[in-house]
Amino acid sequence: MEQKTQGRKTSNYDTMRDRMELEFLKYDQEKMIEKYHLKSTPEYLFIVFIGREYRINRSTGRVEWYREAWKEYVHASYNESMTIFDVLCYSKPDCCLDGNFVSVYELKGVARTLAPAENHFSKDADFFADRCEELRKACVHLGGTIGKVGDVSAVIPLFDFLPVVVQFWDADDEFGAVLKFMWDRNTIDYMHFETTFLAVSHLIQRLKECIQD
Repeated sequence: MEQKTQGRKTSNYDTMRDRMELEFLKYDQEKMIEKYHLKSTPEYLFIVFIGREYRINRSTGRVEWYREAWKEYVHASYNESMTIFDVLCYSKPDCCLDGNFVSVYELKGVARTLAPAENHFSKDADFFADRCEELRKACVHLGGTIGKVGDVSAVIPLFDFLPVVVQFWDADDEFGAVLKFMWDRNTIDYMHFETTFLAVSHLIQRLKECIQD
């Protein structure tokens, strides 16, 4: 769905993002800086998300990243902004990593009644089929440490303080390609369950961009 704003169409996702920018201003930015050791200036907070540095305007809440090809700052998307805001504004004050990686449905605090989505990433897995080496390089480009599970696996820093594991099995004569993500068991201390899907969606986009560039 879209709505017209000043002669142009604005998606509902952009509208929700823009509202959250104003909501962000209600939170204690000094606590964010101290908690996550953020780089900051009087005008901006800086945070690295999936290998890219973002700046948050401390007066407006606008989240941006610098696109070298355009030589200008770009307004971050809904998935980017909402993940960053969730971590900065809603994470538990005493959050810490467990050190064990599990599926998103096995995270501490997630209702056991939730059923895993079958082949949730099947279309994305098909994109990476027969591209194992390219996917491996993309993971490294995003700061990942290569593992030994499947045909490609890597621990990638979602944020400097929160890792996620990518696991990929390539297609063969009998089975299609499989793409999985594993999370630190305490991830829900850092973000809402729903936000993990926004984060993964953007991670997949970033991996694809690395391969297509």
